[in-house]
Amino acid sequence: MALSQLVRFSLGAVLCLLPVFAFAHPGHDESGFMAGLAHPFSGVDHLLAMFAVGLWAAQQTGKVRWMLPLIFVGGMLLGGLMGFDGFAIDYLETGIAASVLAFGLLVAVAARPPVALALGITGFFGMAHGIAHGMELPDMLSPAAYAVGFLIATSVLHAAGFALARVLPMRADGLVRMLGMASAGAGVALLAG
Repeated sequence: MALSQLVRFSLGAVLCLLPVFAFAHPGHDESGFMAGLAHPFSGVDHLLAMFAVGLWAAQQTGKVRWMLPLIFVGGMLLGGLMGFDGFAIDYLETGIAASVLAFGLLVAVAARPPVALALGITGFFGMAHGIAHGMELPDMLSPAAYAVGFLIATSVLHAAGFALARVLPMRADGLVRMLGMASAGAGVALLAG
């Protein structure tokens, strides 16, 4: 994909999501799709972690580039299903804040751990985010439509992070790492709060 195509895709994805913010309050969609689509954008913890997964994936080589976002989304789906069934874990919000810190640090140092470890970390944190999303399913909404919404939004955030990192010139690697440090700093603040 050419640089100009990536820029257009990223801009188009962001523009498509702008209406989500107008529908972020209840009463617009009884199916739950819009609520699910808006949910990852409603908390800085979800937003930063998912964006950082895209940044980190862009720093990888080969098949790991696409495996990281897919594993996160798969873990999120599994966690969402668990959350819909009422599964809860202690310190879930702490785990989500830790994911912001962890993914931020991984981006900041452009880490390339063994594939199994990278996928394990990503899947674990994806599941934690999914449990949180599943537990926050608004009453009377369709879990399936809600899940489709939050999975699409998550994928768009991954794609935005990936596209940003890939569109920047190679000399801007420092900027991507600085974004990772900023995310890690936000993770520290979330853990302290």
